[in-house]
Amino acid sequence: MLLLLLAAATAPTPADPTITLRSGKGMAVRLIPQGAIVTAIEVPDRTGRVANVVLGYPRAADYRTKIRKNGFGATIGRYAGRIAGARFAIDGRTVSLVANDGANALHGGGPFGFDTADWRVSRRSGGDRATFTLVSPDGFQNFPGRLTVTVRYRLAADNALHIDYTARTTRPTALNITNHSYFNLAGEGSGSVFGQWLQLKAAQAIVTDAGGIPTGALAPVADTPMDFRCPRRIGERIASPVLKGRGYNHAWLFDKPVGTLAPVARLIDPASGRTLTIETTEPSVQVYTGGYIDGSDAGPSGHVYQPGDGVALEMQHVSDSPHHPQFPTTILRPGQTYRQTTIWRFGTDGTESPSCR
Repeated sequence: MLLLLLAAATAPTPADPTITLRSGKGMAVRLIPQGAIVTAIEVPDRTGRVANVVLGYPRAADYRTKIRKNGFGATIGRYAGRIAGARFAIDGRTVSLVANDGANALHGGGPFGFDTADWRVSRRSGGDRATFTLVSPDGFQNFPGRLTVTVRYRLAADNALHIDYTARTTRPTALNITNHSYFNLAGEGSGSVFGQWLQLKAAQAIVTDAGGIPTGALAPVADTPMDFRCPRRIGERIASPVLKGRGYNHAWLFDKPVGTLAPVARLIDPASGRTLTIETTEPSVQVYTGGYIDGSDAGPSGHVYQPGDGVALEMQHVSDSPHHPQFPTTILRPGQTYRQTTIWRFGTDGTESPSCR
């Protein structure tokens, strides 16, 4: 018995799967193969103090059991957002998904997605980049086509994290990929983001029904709680009845051509001076202030997360696009290559009242 106890005490622990990318300016990004997940982003403030600015769990193993609760840092697929009735048609053939949001399919439907899968780390060199590859079998989440997906992370010297996605399919399918990180530029565990400023280059918001399904219409944001064309505090109009009591979980259509890489969003924390500017080729953003966080999970700091402790800025195509041909298409066919680039540029700003630019 003593030998068994000694053997157990000296047995090696499982290797930490975390991959760390570093810039030369004090920034670090931590990733794990499950879900090609971003578990931490550490950046300096205006005084040089470094903090982790994304929500997450204390250990890599926690993502295995909890990722489907909030999706912290995960690569989402096959279809980010909702698909009405958990079904859509391609070339006249109905594709029936697994409903997991009432009658609808959320983030592809069913209990498993890109976020629960183990991605292969196919390249890791130089300490500033990592590439993850996933082969999603034909029929995964009931979507047609064997899909090969690659996510490449590259941390540039100027503290910009470049995320490049590519995918190819063997059969016509629908695809909509995003990253589901929740940002808090004051630091993970610091409390609410409602005092931070958000700007979106978007004059139109996506109109949705009570279930969060787009109706196909667009609405001007002027004189509404959806107007972030100039920087506004996230919490300034969070209590508006238009938002139905759970904060922002809404989408906007950017003022730019589809597929063009351009700056579309800016997040500013006036206290620390940290800023995040996002560039993307995607046509839309889903802004989610964590209204469904249930107050039962602590992050690496030990702080138990509450609704509003982070904001997800999900660069993607529009939810339910297969039912709305007026929206940019999400149909991918054999011989085509899905491509997306999103860049998170971190910096600092000395002002506490951001200007409109």
